[in-house]
Amino acid sequence: MTDLTTPQTTAPTRPVVRDREGTAMLLHEALARCRHQEALEAARQHALVRRFTAGRRWARLAGYAARRAERARAAARAGVRVA
Repeated sequence: MTDLTTPQTTAPTRPVVRDREGTAMLLHEALARCRHQEALEAARQHALVRRFTAGRRWARLAGYAARRAERARAAARAGVRVA
């Protein structure tokens, strides 16, 4: 028997692409990702503002309804008909 070992072959590595097209594609992907994240953040903030303004609107409406109901109760106690 011989004591020879066969060399282990390594898997060929992928060449690093450093041309303008590869770099440009990565740049476009990064910009698109950044714009997407900014759009999501703007949408979250817009939803928060809408909830806040809707809450104020409902509070104003509830105040108006309460004042009108009190006026109707007072008129009913006085025996006056309110339109």
